[in-house]
Amino acid sequence: MNASRDSARRAKQQTMSDTPLQVIPLGGLGEIGKNMMAFQYGKDVLIVDAGLMFPENDMLGIDYIIPDFRYLTEQRGLRVRGIIITHGHEDHTGAIQHVVSALPAPIYATPLTAGLLEVKLRQARLLDRVALNVFEAGDKIDLSPFGIETFHVCHSIPDCVGLGINTPMGLFVHTGDFKFDPTPVDRWVTDYAKLASFSARGVVALFSDSTNADRRGWTPSESVIDGAFDRVFRAAKGRVVVSSFASLISRVQQVAWVSERYGRKIAIFGTSMSENVKMATKLGYLDLPDDLIISADEARYLPADQVTLMVTGSQGEPSAVLNRLATNRHNQLNIETGDTVIISAHPIPGNEETVSRTINRLFQRGAQVIYDPIDSVHVSGHASQEEQKLMLNLVRPRNFVPVHGELRHLKAHRELALQVGISDENIAVVENGTKLLFHGDGRMTIGERVPGGYVFVDGSSVGDVHPSVIRERETLGRDGVVVVTAVIERGSGRVLCQPEVRAYGFVTSTTGNNLLESGVQSVRRVLEQNGGNASRKRDQVEDALSKLFYNETRRRPKLFVTIHEA
Repeated sequence: MNASRDSARRAKQQTMSDTPLQVIPLGGLGEIGKNMMAFQYGKDVLIVDAGLMFPENDMLGIDYIIPDFRYLTEQRGLRVRGIIITHGHEDHTGAIQHVVSALPAPIYATPLTAGLLEVKLRQARLLDRVALNVFEAGDKIDLSPFGIETFHVCHSIPDCVGLGINTPMGLFVHTGDFKFDPTPVDRWVTDYAKLASFSARGVVALFSDSTNADRRGWTPSESVIDGAFDRVFRAAKGRVVVSSFASLISRVQQVAWVSERYGRKIAIFGTSMSENVKMATKLGYLDLPDDLIISADEARYLPADQVTLMVTGSQGEPSAVLNRLATNRHNQLNIETGDTVIISAHPIPGNEETVSRTINRLFQRGAQVIYDPIDSVHVSGHASQEEQKLMLNLVRPRNFVPVHGELRHLKAHRELALQVGISDENIAVVENGTKLLFHGDGRMTIGERVPGGYVFVDGSSVGDVHPSVIRERETLGRDGVVVVTAVIERGSGRVLCQPEVRAYGFVTSTTGNNLLESGVQSVRRVLEQNGGNASRKRDQVEDALSKLFYNETRRRPKLFVTIHEA
């Protein structure tokens, strides 16, 4: 019997040793945002990050986009051992409530990141249903068969980590978002020693941030912002309005330092930013004097040169505070002549037009707007080319996979890897949903493609809005709507009253009355001249109006034709 058990155990071990490690990027490759990656060995899965992506200008009505993680939910028997979040930005945390609702698993995060996640999970009423585990950078986490070694990296938010992931197929390194900042705001530099130790042990594959792979040189330190803020605050005669990401805690600290230096109090507008500041202060990540933060009411009664306003909306989001100020839609604040607005963020790709429009509107309202490149009020949190080459040289992986970036960034990162001596056959530039298989001998092969597209979130609707709906919204917004109502006698088809033709977003009342009247006559003529039931007549009316409107306007409004039989 013992021999039989030993034989079975050896057979199982042999089977497991033949099982490749699968790495499945579900978001963040070929795009900026919604970062999410799954490491799968057998039936065991480790998830790294669960982020969202902001909608592009043509995604009408969409609040945000999350990864398509059907691959994980539709496979029977999968065991998600844990979800590790590398840092607290929305493109790495914003889908967490959707992921844990479908894949209940313990979450692991550093203290600040855990605090930001706690706010999200509480708002989604999920905090009591998931285990939120806190670790410190440098800690080890056992999620067998995955053994994770965390290490600190610099970014544009405190408490960021990269991951060394020990698996039966060897050691894998995931950098998270990083840059090599010698003078970070929190004085905590990247853990170079840990990266070098990985190299000494042998790294099967490196997954590295590619966002700035097309930028030469080194990314400036966060500390350069202090000088820029000092220049702007020294020159400002009225209120200073600073807009940044709600999760950018280090930027809040820098605004606090310069505001205190120039005798200003800070009022915070935006629920997410206010909640994050409270949480970060409680955890000790913000050092704010007790009397520095004031309420909105207090800010209104102080002299303008004694007030700093911190607001959300650096990406021009329609519902955020900055855009409402730019369009005069805020119920407590107005932009006044003499205000100085600092936009301390770079536009996310796809948001450039919206951000530019917001800046122009702020200028129209009399504000002085400061943004990069006007002054260095923001620097990227991502490594540029020289830092990326340094990361490759520190880790010296056998295989390399560029992550976190559009396809052009991934391709540029590939070129950097070639420059430092990694063989082309050991580099995989792939997009979302493409499986990567790592074998016992260290080889990397490309596997099948699984779903890895967009899941649109529209209000409370998740995944119900398909691309066809977006296209319909584009058509409605571009060409407008025409609604037609008519009543005919059942059986004879005789027109009982004058048809109605109403247009919305198609033609103005001053220029379109004649066209709409022609439409009414066309409807009546079709109904009187053609036989058939209401359904057939509706098709004939639609065809006639479509030709009429296109011939007159070269536009094709959406037609809604209703024919009642009485």
